[in-house]
Amino acid sequence: MKVKKKEKKKRLAQRRRKMANFVLQVPSIRLRSFTVSASSSSNGAPPGGLGSSSGGGGGPVIVELPLDKIRRPLMRTRSNDATKVQQLMDSISEIGLQVPIDVLEVDGVYYGFSGCHRYEAHQRLGLPTIRCKVRRGTKETLRHHLR
Repeated sequence: MKVKKKEKKKRLAQRRRKMANFVLQVPSIRLRSFTVSASSSSNGAPPGGLGSSSGGGGGPVIVELPLDKIRRPLMRTRSNDATKVQQLMDSISEIGLQVPIDVLEVDGVYYGFSGCHRYEAHQRLGLPTIRCKVRRGTKETLRHHLR
């Protein structure tokens, strides 16, 4: 059993060395961002995307957002698997969030449609922020997600 734990920790350490962490914690909702990818967006976003005011290339950005600034319009229609949330809480407590949640930004408002278990795990742990991959979208994109 101890060998498996050591192997698991070794694999996690190797993955961490391979992964680049791009986390920007900000004290207020005013975002300072940087471009993670310069690929074109397929979400209906206008050219330039989030971060373009600071010279970014238009792709998604990884930022820490306060949980209370992310609207979750579909939370009432879904229930999360309590076991999965608990497993995520244990993992996040031990090694942090490994995969950011996807967030859509429309006119300065943030909407989360995926990452429900990760979001709830952060809430239950009492964490004030969560790492997000933010893409800028249009009102039409938002309407599409709400269908």
